Amino acid sequence: MVAVDRGRYTCLVGEGVPGAGTSGRRKGERTLVVAMKARELGRKGIVVGDRVALVGDVTGQPDTLARVVRVEERTSMLRRSADDTDDIERPIVANADQLVIVTALADPPPRPRMIDRMLVAAFDADIEPLLCLTKSDLAPAAGLVASYEPLGVPYVVVRRGGALDDLAEALADRISVLVGHSGVGKSTLVNALVPHARRAVSHVNAVTGRGRHTSTSAVALELPEGGWIIDTPGVRSFGLAHVSVETVLAAFPDLVDATTGCPKGCTHLGDDCALVGYVAEGHADPVRLESLRRLLASREGAPDEDRAEDRDEA
Repeated sequence: MVAVDRGRYTCLVGEGVPGAGTSGRRKGERTLVVAMKARELGRKGIVVGDRVALVGDVTGQPDTLARVVRVEERTSMLRRSADDTDDIERPIVANADQLVIVTALADPPPRPRMIDRMLVAAFDADIEPLLCLTKSDLAPAAGLVASYEPLGVPYVVVRRGGALDDLAEALADRISVLVGHSGVGKSTLVNALVPHARRAVSHVNAVTGRGRHTSTSAVALELPEGGWIIDTPGVRSFGLAHVSVETVLAAFPDLVDATTGCPKGCTHLGDDCALVGYVAEGHADPVRLESLRRLLASREGAPDEDRAEDRDEA
């Protein structure tokens, strides 16, 4: 499934499609087929990246329509909720094996707490994360890189108009989903990596310092040298209501071991939490504990400063 738009599903059929026993490189003839969901699938959702079975007219000719009759078992599912108190999961992309968190170093400024949320989502989905730091011509990357170095999260740094060799190497022969705020340069990267993509590019608001949404739906694009990238609309929130507290903790490996010393039933939000002493003794960065606590508190319905700013802008 390479695109979903208002009840119509665009599928790529043919040899070399991911999941068909190849690396995803171009091999042989393939066809784009537009389909609708078969009634027997009921309310089952279908998202970009899904591998599906089609029946009917699969020629791909104009004005033809096939039917999606089966969604194959997924290897991964990247999900989010509207906010941290919303129990409704919103699937984003299926079967990706790498989550590329695109963050500008300036214009708009980086938001580490949103990065943390996306790292938690990647951990929950069992997808490998990659930090892609853009606009390094406007601000240095060292500070942000240092804050995630203890987690061992791989990263690439790019600049406007600069070479993308490191990023291209990280994407090669993988199915990668790109996520990030509007204005961080996702669509610019996609257009540079896939020349025929023609993804709309946004501009950052000079007053708010934030971008506006340009991509309105996810789309999968094949990389010329092998592999796929899935571009997604810019996000202003990334709720984690579907993620358990244990999973949130597990996404902070620099802190999780210290929780063995916590009292029974510890919420990790109070002064009696073992993490307080652990950080005070210099074993972990206080900023990391603050980020963890904000995530846990927001799950309890407490306001998240980043999300409040987004609502104000909207």
